[in-house]
Amino acid sequence: MAKRAIVGMSGGVDSAVAAFLLKQTGYEVIGVTLRTWESDDGTESRCCEIDDARETARQLGIEYHAFNCLSDFKRLVVEPFTDAYINGRTPNPCVNCNRFVKWERLLYYANILRADYVATGHYASVAKLDNGRYTLQKAAYAQKDQTYMLWRLTQEQLSRTLMPLGSMSKQEVRSIAEKEGIPVADKPDSQEICFVPDGSYADFVRSAAGTDTPRAGNFVDKEGNILGHHKGIIHYTVGQRKGLGVALGQPAYVNEIRVKSSEVVLGDELSLYHNAIVCGELNFMGIPDLPVGCSVRANVRIRYHDAGTWGEITRISGESVRIAFDEPVRAPAPGQSAVFYDESDCLAGGGEIRHAE
Repeated sequence: MAKRAIVGMSGGVDSAVAAFLLKQTGYEVIGVTLRTWESDDGTESRCCEIDDARETARQLGIEYHAFNCLSDFKRLVVEPFTDAYINGRTPNPCVNCNRFVKWERLLYYANILRADYVATGHYASVAKLDNGRYTLQKAAYAQKDQTYMLWRLTQEQLSRTLMPLGSMSKQEVRSIAEKEGIPVADKPDSQEICFVPDGSYADFVRSAAGTDTPRAGNFVDKEGNILGHHKGIIHYTVGQRKGLGVALGQPAYVNEIRVKSSEVVLGDELSLYHNAIVCGELNFMGIPDLPVGCSVRANVRIRYHDAGTWGEITRISGESVRIAFDEPVRAPAPGQSAVFYDESDCLAGGGEIRHAE
């Protein structure tokens, strides 16, 4: 009897080709779109364009369903995103969405529809290691690798996940779509956060937070000397240079955001480099949970487009690890993800950056 797989279909070419490939290899495929976001004017998110997904499923000859997850997405993704900016952090909303909305709901509907697996069009590969644990391996084509945004997935979620595109390039995916006449073959990739399509994070946060939006304050140097005035901490992130609106006679960068005093600390580029960071909100994949006092070496990425830097990860408490890097890293931002890779480019785990040292 054929295995049954639910494919999360966004309406884009990657998930469409993932569905096609699974059907070609003998799976009974069901397409599912999770409706996560709708703008005030009724425009769908680029992550859940139902009309395109439904038409693709029809052309592939597979069963299709769309499910409403608007309230889950607002509670588990949008509200934490807003809260992070209000509290001086720079969030990765896709990380939370993948863990708490997409995979949670796909597996929920997989159980209802009696499917063995869930599948997506992410560029990554699921692997089971000799130690029995499931992990993710980087995509064969580094420029499309999406493992950074998937570090919070659990062992249970990974054990029931298929990712058919891990060894493919984007060009190969589009070529398959064109050859098979899939209607979204030439559809452009989405580059922005789905619920902030114009890229104006501060405007979105201000609208969502209302009267709770942080007030204007001062730009200061490390010693607290006032350098100028800013329009509110939600407009800034660590490492930022452009759009500061203050002239100091030399390039200035955001070094730190002090929430309680509404101060944004500025400094030169050299001051952005740090030898260590502390992370919380941990999740381990390829290795078991690291005991307090124990260490492991890993290649650590502190942002999505980051090649990674090797360092020593040490468990310093029940909730956090300290990462001492072999070389200083530039502008680690609180709220961003630090993702740990082993020598085989498999995910060892990850955490959320709390502060730099």
